[in-house]
Amino acid sequence: MHTYSGRRAAPAASRARFCPGGRLPAARSCPRRHPGDDDLQGGRRISLDNVLRLLDARSGSYSEVRPAVPGLLRVCAHIPEATRGSGITGLRVLLVADLLARAAELGNLQVLTVMVTHGELRGHVAAVEDAAGALGIHPPAAHASSGDAQAALGGPVDVHVTSDRTGGNQGGLAMCVGAAHMLRTGAHGEARADLLAVHEHDPLAVRLALMSFLSGQPADLTASGLAGARETVGDWQRRVARWAEQPSRPVPPNLAETVRAAFGDLDIPSAIALLRALADDDSVPPGAKFETFLYVDRVLGLDLPRQIGKLS
Repeated sequence: MHTYSGRRAAPAASRARFCPGGRLPAARSCPRRHPGDDDLQGGRRISLDNVLRLLDARSGSYSEVRPAVPGLLRVCAHIPEATRGSGITGLRVLLVADLLARAAELGNLQVLTVMVTHGELRGHVAAVEDAAGALGIHPPAAHASSGDAQAALGGPVDVHVTSDRTGGNQGGLAMCVGAAHMLRTGAHGEARADLLAVHEHDPLAVRLALMSFLSGQPADLTASGLAGARETVGDWQRRVARWAEQPSRPVPPNLAETVRAAFGDLDIPSAIALLRALADDDSVPPGAKFETFLYVDRVLGLDLPRQIGKLS
C-alpha cells in the first residue's frame, strides 16, 4: 500500500518557489523529491537528462533548448492582444509555458517565466490570469512589456511561447501556440464564447481538453469534448486511488522510454495517449500503473491523487 502525503497541488498563489542559495529567488524551485521519484525503474528516477527539443517556429524544425545560463531556463509567455475570443488563446499560451516549465523541472532545471503583454487592457490580463489560476497554471514570476522581458528575466530569453510565430525580435527559440476557442451551442448552432465561459466548466477538464491538442495546432473546445475530458479526469483519479492500495511496482522500461520521449519533445498528447492505453492494460501491475500515472501527472497537473483515501 502506498503512503500518501501532500500530493495535491498547492493553490496557485503559493506555487512560486525558490531554491535557497540559487541565483534568482523568482525562479521556480530546484527539483524536489516527489512521490514517484523512486521505484520508477527499479529504484532509478526517470530523467530527461536536461534535454528538451522544441519545434522552433522561426526555423520550422526541432531544436534542442540550450539555456544561456546552465541550469536556468528563462521563458517568455506572450499574451496576444485583446480581441474577441483571444483570452482563451492567451490562456493556452500560459498553459503551454506551464507545461514547458514542469517538463524542464523534471530535467533538473530551474525555470523563470515572465508574462509579456502588448498594451492589453488591465481587465483582460487579469481575466486571463484568473482563468489560469483556476486551471492550476503556475503564476509568472514577473510581468513585462515586450521590450522589457529580458530585463525582467535578468538575462536573455531561452524560449518564447507565443501565438504569433515570431516571439518578437529577441533571441531564443520561438514556440508557436495555436489559437484556442471555446464553442458554445445555442439556438443558431455553435458560437465562440469568451474567457468567462472557462469558469462554467471543471477547470481540470478544460486543462485536459486543451492539452489533448498538439500545442502548435488550433484547439476548439466543444461541450461534448469538455464533458468527455471531465469524465476522463474523474475516472483516472478514482483508478489512482484504487491502485494506491496495491504494492508498488517499477514502471516498465518501455513506458519509461515513452514518457521520456514525450516530455523531451513536449508532446503532451502522446503522454495522454499513453495513460489512456495504460489504464485498461491488464498486463501492467496496478502498482506500476500508479507510479506511472503519478509521474506523468507532475507535468499534466490533473491532480490525479485527489481521491486517494477517499473512496469507500
